[in-house]
Amino acid sequence: MFPQHLTNTLFTRASLNGESENNWVPPGRDYLVKTYRLFDVVAALLALAAVFIIINLRVIPNGLASFLTMRITVKNLLLLAGFSLLWQSIFKLFRLYDLTAIRSYSEEARRLLAACSLGSLCALVIPLASNSGAFSYLMVIYFWGMVTMTTLLTRHIVHILTPEWTPVGQRTRRLLILGSGPRALRLYNSIAGQPKPMYRIVGFMDSRSTQEMNVTVATRLIGSLEQLEEVLTGRVIDEVLIALPIKSCYSQIQQAIETCERIGIECRYLSDIFRVSHSKTQVEKYSHFSLISLKMVSDDYRMLVKRALDILGASAALVIFSPVMLVAALAVRLTSSGPVVFVQERYGLNKRRFKMFKFRTMVQNAEALQSQLEKSNEAQGPVFKIKNDPRVTSIGRFLRKTSIDELPQLFNVLRGDMSLVGPRPLPERDVSRFAESSLLRRFSVKPGLTCLWQISGRSNTQFDHWIRQDLQYIDQWSLGLDIAILLKTVPAVIKGRGAV
Repeated sequence: MFPQHLTNTLFTRASLNGESENNWVPPGRDYLVKTYRLFDVVAALLALAAVFIIINLRVIPNGLASFLTMRITVKNLLLLAGFSLLWQSIFKLFRLYDLTAIRSYSEEARRLLAACSLGSLCALVIPLASNSGAFSYLMVIYFWGMVTMTTLLTRHIVHILTPEWTPVGQRTRRLLILGSGPRALRLYNSIAGQPKPMYRIVGFMDSRSTQEMNVTVATRLIGSLEQLEEVLTGRVIDEVLIALPIKSCYSQIQQAIETCERIGIECRYLSDIFRVSHSKTQVEKYSHFSLISLKMVSDDYRMLVKRALDILGASAALVIFSPVMLVAALAVRLTSSGPVVFVQERYGLNKRRFKMFKFRTMVQNAEALQSQLEKSNEAQGPVFKIKNDPRVTSIGRFLRKTSIDELPQLFNVLRGDMSLVGPRPLPERDVSRFAESSLLRRFSVKPGLTCLWQISGRSNTQFDHWIRQDLQYIDQWSLGLDIAILLKTVPAVIKGRGAV
């Protein structure tokens, strides 16, 4: 078990220093910039094509069908390619691909308006290069209005698909710096000196005497290197930045990396390649520093696809199952007193709490009664399960057996708190009883509506096997694995295997 003081710290909101638990965003990702570039060019080309069709549709002999079969010359292709490159260059000029420059939606909109205006002026070259006269100067005015709306729309779509990664809004990533020397201080000054920093520095950790440290570092010291595991399990930390001297602290750095891997916290260091077992390495730039990131999960375009599948899947499921949800809500309301939807705080990505929704399947004061039933717990490990739980209502047993009680979590998926596939979110009571810090690595990904545990017995699965399945999912994650789990979830739910 964790020491009592560690357990108390882990579940104390005060450790967040008043910061909202959902108020965060990961640092810039290369694939996100590529997504922006692609969407911006597509928006410009679609706007260009739309304006051309609208203006010239009446003079095209056979209408739209004739336009679609028109031959495109090499000259036009080169012109469009050059325009696309120029368009991206203009957006880069306005720092629309600098993920540290934009910190609010209104600022992004202003930059987009300015970039589209300049880009539209550059589009004047298209009428000049047109021999047929199909492209007129009036078209440029229409293009400006069309491309501005299209670009704002496509950017908004990216924001919806990437709620955790889009670096807009006043959101920060909680950063812990290991080290207290000149390099650590330079990193701190570089990050703190940003006009709109993406990081909130939680503090420094080092085993040196505070008398040897700079005053800035010493006043922000939160512990020694030996206390790293305690701090990572007791606070919400998004990232650990290692700035220790390589030669004299090699073993401490290696141990820090192993601790971060065991708990599931992303870490970075400035140089040299160290032995890692679970993390995925990636070189990134921050200011004038080169950093090597050790990521616990794959972090590329597939995460964008996963989020898109979450939104589409959850939206479709809500439409399909809305009649079932309406009947379930009425049944809960009519058969027992209390709210229809049960709301409970669960632990999500990086141990951040969120409110998880379920149809209420127990009596109204079920949580208050749980302490009286602890001695009857039939589950192995820190979780709590009773096959014939006396708190479950008659309609609640049916909802649990059919998993209908889980349907409101589709709203959690749309909000971005959960994914369709991922480790099941656990309540505070269960997580507080984790005996090993390595179990916290399951929080390095978003919790899910279904998982390997869900399709392999659910409540019939022993806790140790359940956790191994969660970690196996994290280490072997792929879009194919998500789809396979979703497909296998359907027969598992129909059979009601392991449901309690």
